[in-house]
Amino acid sequence: MTIINAIKEVMKKANKPLTGKETYHLIIESNLYTFPAKNPEHVVKTTIRRHCLGLDFPTSKKVKYFKIVENKGSASKYFLIEASDESKEKQFTKTVDNDRLPEEIIFEAHSLHRNNLKQELLDLILSSEPSFFEQMVVELLLKMDYGWDEKESGVVRGRVGDEGIDGVIFEDRLGLGKIYIQAKRYNNNSIGRPDIQQFIGAMENNKKGVFITTSTFTKQAREFVDRQVKDIALIDGDMLTDLLISNNIGISITATISTYQINRDYFEI
Repeated sequence: MTIINAIKEVMKKANKPLTGKETYHLIIESNLYTFPAKNPEHVVKTTIRRHCLGLDFPTSKKVKYFKIVENKGSASKYFLIEASDESKEKQFTKTVDNDRLPEEIIFEAHSLHRNNLKQELLDLILSSEPSFFEQMVVELLLKMDYGWDEKESGVVRGRVGDEGIDGVIFEDRLGLGKIYIQAKRYNNNSIGRPDIQQFIGAMENNKKGVFITTSTFTKQAREFVDRQVKDIALIDGDMLTDLLISNNIGISITATISTYQINRDYFEI
C-alpha cells in the first residue's frame, strides 16, 4: 500500500477532519504503512498538503484528494473529499473567480503559495538538527547586513554550557560591538518572560541581542522586552520565515511573474 492510499483509508474510516499528526498515528495503529523517513509525521503532512484543494506550489500534485477545513499552521485539519465534493469545489471556485479581477486571483494565489512555503520551511527547520538551526540564524543576520563581513563576522556558539548564547555577530573588525543570539526551536510552546530573562542574564554587559524562535512570544515576554534598557529584537516563526524568503535562504526562485496596467496617459491626445 502506498502512503497516499494509507492516508485516504484512515481518513475515510475516521469520517471527520484530522490533523497530519492524527492521520500519522492512525496509520501506525492500523499498520497500513512502514515509514523509513526520519520524521514520518512531516512526510504525512507534506503528502496531504501536496494533494490539497487550493494549495498550488511547485511540488504540489494535480490530483487533489483532500481539503483544508481548519487552517491553523501545524494544527491544520484536513478532510477526504469525494469525487462529487471535488466537482462542487471546482465549480464554486470557478464561479467566484469569474467575479474577481485577474490581479486579485494572482495576488491571492501568491499569498497562498507564500504561506504554504513558510509552513514547509518551519516543518523542515523543526525536523533538522539544532546545530543547523543555529548556523542558519547566524547566516540570516549576516545576509541582512549585520556584521562587518558576511563570512567572518558570525560565530555559532550553541553547545552544552553555552549559557543561552547560541551565536554572536561581530559588528566591527575589532569585536567592540557584538550582537548575541538565542535560537529556540519550539513547535507549539510559546517563549515566555522567564526565557527572555535568562537570555538577558546570559548577555551580561552586552547591549544588543536577538531572540529567534520557530514558535511565538507571549504578551508578557514582549512587554518585558519593551521595558529593558538593552536592545532586544524578537523574531517569531512567522517573521523568521518571511526573512528567510526575503533573503533567499533555504529557497530558490522558480519563476517571476509580472502584472501590468494600461498607461492611459499614452493614449491621451
